[in-house]
Amino acid sequence: MRILSCFIRYKRGFSLIEIMVAVAIIALLAGLSISMMLRNRVNTNEVVAITSCKTITSACQSYYTSALPHQYPPSLAILGVTGVSGPAYIDTALASGNKAGYIYTYQLTTPVSFVLNADPQVPGRTGERFFYCDETGRITATRGGQAGVGDTAIN
Repeated sequence: MRILSCFIRYKRGFSLIEIMVAVAIIALLAGLSISMMLRNRVNTNEVVAITSCKTITSACQSYYTSALPHQYPPSLAILGVTGVSGPAYIDTALASGNKAGYIYTYQLTTPVSFVLNADPQVPGRTGERFFYCDETGRITATRGGQAGVGDTAIN
């Protein structure tokens, strides 16, 4: 019995290989979950951008009908100001032209027409698609550069 006891060793703790396997599994799971989380953020920012384009277009239409003579607002900032006749048409964050990872560029082309571009602040990280909208309410999108009237419609 004494001979057998010298061959039996008590195992205390983990071996280096076991620790490395555990760390590799944790790193793999973390990498997968982080990439999924970033993808979800990009998708959410794009949905917010589309909704914001619709909100701005609707606010511009409301401004147009209430202004005499009928004309669209000269800037986004005007839509965010509380007027004498009622509350602001859009919230202050959207009126600043910067919301949820997108930059909104509004341009009044004539008193009865405007264009709106929504571009990601950091393409590929805050959004992948670029959006365009005008007074018709038609929203178009493209990847890799500023969208225009001839791009694919999304609504």
